[in-house]
Amino acid sequence: MDELRIVARYVVLHAEDVLPVYEQAVPGDPRPRAAIDAAWTFINGANRTNLQGVTSLDAHRAARSAPSEAARLAARSAGDAASAAYLHPIAQAGQVGHILRAAASAARIGELQAGGDPAIGEALLERSRHRATPVLIDVLRRYPPAPGGSNRVARLMSALDHSLRQAADRSPRHTAGGGADTRGKDRTS
Repeated sequence: MDELRIVARYVVLHAEDVLPVYEQAVPGDPRPRAAIDAAWTFINGANRTNLQGVTSLDAHRAARSAPSEAARLAARSAGDAASAAYLHPIAQAGQVGHILRAAASAARIGELQAGGDPAIGEALLERSRHRATPVLIDVLRRYPPAPGGSNRVARLMSALDHSLRQAADRSPRHTAGGGADTRGKDRTS
């Protein structure tokens, strides 16, 4: 459970970064924020419950009806944050999406807001690399690498995955790190 909380924390930090994009596009829709709140409930020590599953599905439904790519990605990131509590140990590349898709989506949203500038996406991926704790990278490495995919989010996710694995291969193995933060504390790194 401690590892799942570290993964969920990583995902929720990225989802929080882009939540305003959805809330500006669809004012008054509480579903993505509810998913983020459910993720924090788990991260801060509560058991996994239906709360995470239900709010994740609701946020993903919100994504399907979002009016723009950026809003869709923001809502999906919130859903991913809530569902991170249920990452399963079966070594499938698809599980990497539950760990890194919100970071890749945040990078894509940054690109979209900058008129499609890929340099912005790369800069945001660099921030995501710095947010990754040794424990998160250890969990990531239990899964096969993310496939490149045909869309920009998939390619960004694959690039982030590759760089995190490569950095781990070059550095000495780290031990624990990246405990759960509570709301109100600095959660930027």
